[in-house]
Amino acid sequence: MIKKVKKAHLKNSQNNTGILVLENKKIFRGIGIGYQGEATGEVCFNTSLTGYQEIISDPSYAGQIINFTFPHIGNVGTNKEDFESDKIWTRGVIFNSEITSPSNYRSFQHLDAWLKKNRIVGITGLDTRSLTNFIRDKGAPKGTIGYSKKGKFNINKLTNSTIKWSGLKNLDLAEKVTTQKNYIWRGLKTWKKEYGYRKNNKNSFHVVAIDYGIKKNILRYFSDFKCKVTVVSCKTSAEKILALKPNGVFLSNGPGDPAATGKYAIQIIQNLIQNKIPLFGICLGHQILALSLGGKTKKMKLGHRGANHPVKNLINAKVEITSQNHGFEVVREKLPKNIQITHKSLFDNSIEGIRLKNKPVFSVQYHPESNPGPQDSVYLFQEFINAMKKNAKKKRY
Repeated sequence: MIKKVKKAHLKNSQNNTGILVLENKKIFRGIGIGYQGEATGEVCFNTSLTGYQEIISDPSYAGQIINFTFPHIGNVGTNKEDFESDKIWTRGVIFNSEITSPSNYRSFQHLDAWLKKNRIVGITGLDTRSLTNFIRDKGAPKGTIGYSKKGKFNINKLTNSTIKWSGLKNLDLAEKVTTQKNYIWRGLKTWKKEYGYRKNNKNSFHVVAIDYGIKKNILRYFSDFKCKVTVVSCKTSAEKILALKPNGVFLSNGPGDPAATGKYAIQIIQNLIQNKIPLFGICLGHQILALSLGGKTKKMKLGHRGANHPVKNLINAKVEITSQNHGFEVVREKLPKNIQITHKSLFDNSIEGIRLKNKPVFSVQYHPESNPGPQDSVYLFQEFINAMKKNAKKKRY
């Protein structure tokens, strides 16, 4: 269960300072890192080779423990700029190998210290391949991760905590991670090696972004396209959104069960659609849009989490390599006839994009903001800009 190179560290039981207990009572032991404590969540795996800081700081991982399949996590440290959220919502992290000393000119802090600061429980020295195979075969389980320097754990307590946790199904996490106060994005563009982050000084369009757990790099891309962005909480009414006079409305990514979030989000989105304003959704925003249009969603066995997922654009027949992070999907059989499927996964043929046939409303399941990941799908932002250009020519307010 523990990788061979770690045996020397684990001969003494006192070195077993980390533990992971799954809902079926399966136990993984290793070396604790990060914050000393316990955390319960859904155990998933991410196949990305880089971008761990962006992944861990993605609000979409609220309620989840991330098992990284790439063995060398932490070797470029952490920096002060590449956060996807000001608060870290991830429950815990699992690494195969010990964190080496960071080697990167942008690094300011060791990953272990960064995990401690953000109160994230971690474990290393674990056979992440065995854990990944278990998730692949059985589905994403509930689990509790623990770290204690004394190496003493109450297994019954950890097991009970795991079993009693509700899981992500029927859980609304968007209302927990959403902004508590509406704000205007300060206008930083995406990072460039030559000069880092630069400010956007031109505002050709006004986008209102509904925050279900929005990633900062989405906001940066809107700045790249010269947009002013007003970020509002997930329960902001359509009337208040329209009062801000946006050229378009963006439905953000986020964690949890879309059906649970839809209890308040569906009515808001339906009212916006009736006003014929351009809408663009990503990830959870895509799922909630489908629900608003009469579709259904369901929990996936594994979910899609990584930066190497092939998606076929059914409009132009091109294949995009995409970044993904979701555990729910839109049900194909339940989609109304006025919805066109625009993208599909080449892994499992699940729906990756939809469009309303008679209005400027569309969404994708994956992450075109590419942080981390490839930039094949940035064109979707341009499509939204084009829809707003047409909308701006009409006097609606």
